[in-house]
Amino acid sequence: MLSTAPADRPAAEAAISQLYESAGLSPPRFRWVSSPLIALSTGEPGLPGQLGQRYSDLDGTVPQALLSLGSDIRPGAEASSRLFEMWVSKPLSASWSSCVDPILDAAHGRRSPLLSWNKRFGIGWIPAWFDFVRRRRPGAARLWDSLAATVSACGPWWWPDERVCVVSDPPESLVVETAGDSDEVRPHCADGPAVRFRDGWELYFWHGTRVPEWVITDPTAAAIDRETNIEVRRCAIEHLGWPAYLDQTGMRLVATAPDPGNPGFDLLLYDLPRNERVLVAVNGSVERDGTRRRYGLTVPGHFDDPLAAAGWTYGLSGAQYSQLLHRT
Repeated sequence: MLSTAPADRPAAEAAISQLYESAGLSPPRFRWVSSPLIALSTGEPGLPGQLGQRYSDLDGTVPQALLSLGSDIRPGAEASSRLFEMWVSKPLSASWSSCVDPILDAAHGRRSPLLSWNKRFGIGWIPAWFDFVRRRRPGAARLWDSLAATVSACGPWWWPDERVCVVSDPPESLVVETAGDSDEVRPHCADGPAVRFRDGWELYFWHGTRVPEWVITDPTAAAIDRETNIEVRRCAIEHLGWPAYLDQTGMRLVATAPDPGNPGFDLLLYDLPRNERVLVAVNGSVERDGTRRRYGLTVPGHFDDPLAAAGWTYGLSGAQYSQLLHRT
């Protein structure tokens, strides 16, 4: 799923052709592209329209025929299957949603029906199932071998149609991090694109959130203030750093106070235009790398006491907040 090795084109074509044959279909022609961005937008000689325009619904199409393969040989409800679902299938599905889905969304648009094909096929036939089920269903060995060979040869980057199958080369580079305390991985790179394909198409991510290039390469207070997307603003400020952002904007420090819920760190209250203020605090929980994230919260402009402002964000009074032993 996250491999950046070049596709094995002969192996991919052979394996996909076997899947077509298993579904009672004639093997397709193959069109190889350099990235998902152009996979569905260019036409195939002799075929009407573009591939992406012909998929209005997965029902009754070649993808549906392939999805139905082996529907009667999926793992059952035995205890070993339930454990596999908990410890392997769910983490892989979460990583798919955080790593593969954003790439496909960027390439085809969130509403593209073809996203259903990639997700349902990619997660439904998680490669780790292959050996697990193969040993329990010997009669399906050829099907499982074809599925495993397809995933190994080209990953999830292929789109089938009746007469042509479009296959993309995998990314040239994919930089990920482990998210929180889970086994989920997500794209993140602090000094360049987190995803780059061999034709130069690249995407930028900050801790799993897709952001414009400037957030990574040139975050400035002026650019942040022009940004209307709240999540992008948050990521840009985190990357630039609150001290630098506050310095560049010239915000006036109103007051500071030790944070009772986070001993050793202070609460900083800054003035903002439009009768608002920003409370800058440090996360009470330690990140996986041992650091603590600094963040800012917008509060009403009438607050002069950082403790009162912090309490307001929790629905508490300043006196109540001052009694906290620890916050997360």
